[in-house]
Amino acid sequence: MELRKTPNLLLFTILIAISGLNVSCAQPEVKNTNNSRYVDLTNAAESSVNSVVYIKTEFTQKNSVWDDFFGGTIWEHFFGSAPSTYPVQAAGSGVIISQDGYIVTNNHVVEDAAKVTITLNDKREYEGEIIGTDPASDLALLKINERKLPYLTFANSDSVRIGEWVLAIGNPMGLNSTVTAGIISAKARQLNTGRNTFSDEVYLQTDAAVNSGNSGGALVNAAGQLVGINTAIASGNGYYTGYSFAIPSNIVSKICYDLQHFGATQQAFLGVSIIELNATTAKELNLPNATGIYVAEIDENGAAAQNGFQVGDVITHINNTPTNNIPDVRGVLKTKSPGDRVKVEIIRNKEKILKNVTLLNNKGTTEKIEKQ
Repeated sequence: MELRKTPNLLLFTILIAISGLNVSCAQPEVKNTNNSRYVDLTNAAESSVNSVVYIKTEFTQKNSVWDDFFGGTIWEHFFGSAPSTYPVQAAGSGVIISQDGYIVTNNHVVEDAAKVTITLNDKREYEGEIIGTDPASDLALLKINERKLPYLTFANSDSVRIGEWVLAIGNPMGLNSTVTAGIISAKARQLNTGRNTFSDEVYLQTDAAVNSGNSGGALVNAAGQLVGINTAIASGNGYYTGYSFAIPSNIVSKICYDLQHFGATQQAFLGVSIIELNATTAKELNLPNATGIYVAEIDENGAAAQNGFQVGDVITHINNTPTNNIPDVRGVLKTKSPGDRVKVEIIRNKEKILKNVTLLNNKGTTEKIEKQ
């Protein structure tokens, strides 16, 4: 017997079909897989602020180094005073890095100082001793006679990520214990010194506000660990205009160790002259791409020569860190000492080669250099 659908039954069948279609094509439930959350920086600020100190210095005169660092360059206006032949005062910040009173700051905060006064966040005041300075990296190590002090631990600055939240802590413009927040804007940044040359140092770039008096203060992560020492601002008028720069903590830690134990920084060299690659230079050098650093010259007494490097090699990694520009290479070597071994990955004639290299000093040895 033939089954005939009535109009009502037909309409009901169509509705069922449409309803089923809607169910099968409905958007799936959206699950929030984003692990991001509100970053609470209050604990980091509270645990860090007591480890940042106010540094007051007294000078009897300034030398030409002052002019080199402050005259019309990115360093200008950090103190807000000009060179003179009569006693003057300047101020900056510092960071306690050990419970027995070692403090790191910028070299330009204490350079040529006749007297250094350290004031803790709880208002206790001490005379500071300059243990050692490294003008090249603009770092200085100080000491006060006290124990059981609050101090900051070093973070691994190589692990810092672009976009990560950080706090700048210091004493800008005489405002003690000021905390500002921002993110890491860039890593391995070189600075233009204002004379058509770039600094040899590498920096973390942040948009946390830094002003006069912050120099030598702390840049900390959300865990309250030290990721850098605030050093400079990118500004034509000496005031914060968007970006500031900090010496990475891995470099700070290494230099502080050197100054404490040797009185001088132990510099390690690979013994090569290198060229950054881009699309144009890669094509001129007949390279397949612009990845890595091109070895242009080799010091015959250097570590590279002793390990069979050749002109034309392309260094792609040092200790698993990609080396796509000169600051990348300098950033790794600044944390090393003569005698340290590093893994260097190179490309030669399209072949990948891994070399274990013992770094040397500028004399071609692994001997430590003591302060003269």
